[in-house]
Amino acid sequence: MENLITGERIADILTVKGITYEQKKMFGGLCFMVDDKMLIGTYKGGIMARIDPAETEALVNRPGASQMIHGGRLMPGYLMLEPIGYESDTALNFWVEKCLEHNPKVKVSKKKK
Repeated sequence: MENLITGERIADILTVKGITYEQKKMFGGLCFMVDDKMLIGTYKGGIMARIDPAETEALVNRPGASQMIHGGRLMPGYLMLEPIGYESDTALNFWVEKCLEHNPKVKVSKKKK
């Protein structure tokens, strides 16, 4: 249920900003794609945020943020956000903005045939 509510909040922010996005079910959550690239998504009761790897050190010090670990290894450019880190609309908007800032720098993944 939390993932659904968080997904709706993210969708609302992107819609208000006039951002064209696509939603995909991914990693057991809901992933938001902008320009065919993963932007942000719900993941394991929190949020997986794709940010500029150069900002990781500064951003992981924000409430509820930690370096994402998947399959036992650090995922550069991805943060895991606990609900405390995005419970206010201002905080969630901050994270969506950080992801949108980085999105143009990300390469599009090759489509599987």
